[in-house]
Amino acid sequence: MNGEPSVRVALRVRDVSAASTLYQSFGFVSVGTVPGADGGVVMAILRRGPLQLLVDALVGIPFPDSVRERQTKSGPRGLGVVIGLEVDDVEEAARCCRSAGCVISAGPTDASWGERYVEFEDPYGYAWKFFRLTGSSDDGLQAVHDVWFGQGVSRPGTAVVVAGGQAEREQRHADQQHLCC
Repeated sequence: MNGEPSVRVALRVRDVSAASTLYQSFGFVSVGTVPGADGGVVMAILRRGPLQLLVDALVGIPFPDSVRERQTKSGPRGLGVVIGLEVDDVEEAARCCRSAGCVISAGPTDASWGERYVEFEDPYGYAWKFFRLTGSSDDGLQAVHDVWFGQGVSRPGTAVVVAGGQAEREQRHADQQHLCC
């Protein structure tokens, strides 16, 4: 298929229509839906910049029965995964999330590694992080290291390595869409 985003994330939820509405308030745009046998929506396809979000029903899609499928249905969902999206206004994003029933777990706060962020769990059990780069750190990875492990604590012969640069940051900002909860 032509024009398909290079990154896809699929989230399984109990109510595809309600979750799709919430995720659209995060700046995603609806591309289409797939109706189930009963006519209800079993999949919503959303996009935001280079990311395609597939919002799949927990029940109603003919996924093969497996141990993993049974664990997915019983939950909890999304453990160990945080979906991060750049936003223009972290405070407004936090207000929107709270009013939509999300639970704020951190922030809004400034981080020494050069971002302002808020972390939260949505009503479907998925963790999200909305952030804005502040440029307040010349070496963000070193700042993360220092916060986690203390300043000046490192093993001999190791270094913090940074990939990318200003052009990539500018492209991310150009791809960013506004939140409108």
